[in-house]
Amino acid sequence: MTRPLALFGGTFDPIHNAHLRVAWEAAECLDADVRLLPASVPPHREQPVASARQRAALVQAALAGQVRLSLDTRELQRDGPSYTIDTLLEVRAEIGPQRPLVLLVGADAFAGLPSWHRWRELFDHAHLGVLTRPGHDAAVLPTELRTKIASRRCSSAASLREAPAGRVLPIAVTPLEISASQVRALLAAGREPRYLVPDALFADPALLAPYRR
Repeated sequence: MTRPLALFGGTFDPIHNAHLRVAWEAAECLDADVRLLPASVPPHREQPVASARQRAALVQAALAGQVRLSLDTRELQRDGPSYTIDTLLEVRAEIGPQRPLVLLVGADAFAGLPSWHRWRELFDHAHLGVLTRPGHDAAVLPTELRTKIASRRCSSAASLREAPAGRVLPIAVTPLEISASQVRALLAAGREPRYLVPDALFADPALLAPYRR
């Protein structure tokens, strides 16, 4: 049976240990390879502090020595906003029609899915793995999203292997309370965010330089 491929996007400005833990837990839950995709121009949030090249270097350093987690820079190579549907279409064309493809999204982002560009088409090309944190209240889903996913919900990672796309699976992840804004604030104040970001990011002073004042 073909191992699923999962995609985990974000600005990674900078990447931190909560990002890595979520990606790793998803890889284990799904028995999947996971690609981390830094967004070039995120359409739903403020623009990153670090450049595309700098953020790609941060992710590359953080993933050194990994086997199941890898960097995918395709969104950094496109002009304009980083629309998820464009990424799914590209990846699906590369991996073929049969391999299960899983888009990993946080619970809050999932609740806002109807604001995404061509959001209804996402289910045609990938499953959605909704990253949920135990102890946190579930986000209220808009009616149109509840209707869309009513017949797509599943409770087993194994069920995602039965089809290439179209299902929705909650994935419980460890609630590490780390944010990129917290890391940026520490660096801007001249402090070291040790144990919040991978040790590899301290090996080269240039990696975190965009956030220091």
